[in-house]
Amino acid sequence: MPTLNELTEREILALAITSEEEDSRIYDTFADQCRENFPASTQLFAAMAAEERGHRDSLYALYRERLGETLPAIRREDVRGFLKRKPVWLTKHLPLERMRQEVAIMELETTRFYERAAAQATDLGVRQLFTHLAEAERGHEKMAARIEEKQLGAKERDEEKMAQHRLFVLQYVQPGLTGLIDGSVSTLAPLFAAAFATHSNKDTFLVGLAASLGAGISMGISEAMSDDGIISGRGSPWLRGVVCGLMTAVGGLGHTIPYLVPDSWANAFWVATALAGVVVAVELVAIAWVRTRYMETPFFRSVMQVIVGGALVLAAGAIIGSS
Repeated sequence: MPTLNELTEREILALAITSEEEDSRIYDTFADQCRENFPASTQLFAAMAAEERGHRDSLYALYRERLGETLPAIRREDVRGFLKRKPVWLTKHLPLERMRQEVAIMELETTRFYERAAAQATDLGVRQLFTHLAEAERGHEKMAARIEEKQLGAKERDEEKMAQHRLFVLQYVQPGLTGLIDGSVSTLAPLFAAAFATHSNKDTFLVGLAASLGAGISMGISEAMSDDGIISGRGSPWLRGVVCGLMTAVGGLGHTIPYLVPDSWANAFWVATALAGVVVAVELVAIAWVRTRYMETPFFRSVMQVIVGGALVLAAGAIIGSS
């Protein structure tokens, strides 16, 4: 998967055209969802959609003039460094606050893209167009802030604080949660397989330690290499990699540490296994809480999802270890 720096001018223009088209459709979807209860926001989203289509037309006119009619088949999902967004706009009855947040993230990402594209452009006209579009996208982010002021009846927001919170979620919460889920769930199978196969706390601890550290290193490197943070604004890839790797290791070590109970104790294996089970339950509830707090996932649904997933992995390890 190439980075933006590796794309040709033809590919960058094509990517800008397809991105503007996609954003206009998202804003049209938001406008349709607001139509019944928020007429002012409906007009605002519709105007933003129309402006994005205007951007697309300007870009396509420039492309045809310079490069012909055929557009390369390239989307933002094909370029490393773009923020991968879940299609929340397809959710029915999406809260207006969440729409506003999505607009802010979209425009931040698009602004960064145009700034980077302008810096790479060799043609003066192309560079000027990208610079103009970057300024227009900054204006959209301000328009998104006005949605809340007009429709939600809340006090004026501190935009700097909002931006910092958004970056905190992107740079720390998301990679940390990804690591915690992987470390807490994926290490259950090898840990409990070793526990029930050996009934030895020492051997089980060594297996859990190796699985936790190995998963932490693997997840940390994967997170660091997945997104350089230049376009998406997610910050230093190595910082995110460290956060993801540490949380992965912590998730696995949590239910590994109980197996430090000496084998010389009475019923040492069952004491350690019971403690490990309690730790697993705490980890899964913590994951559900973080998802509810920062990802707006209903707590009960999140608890059920992580418990079912954790239980299946734990059962697989226990069954394999006992066979």
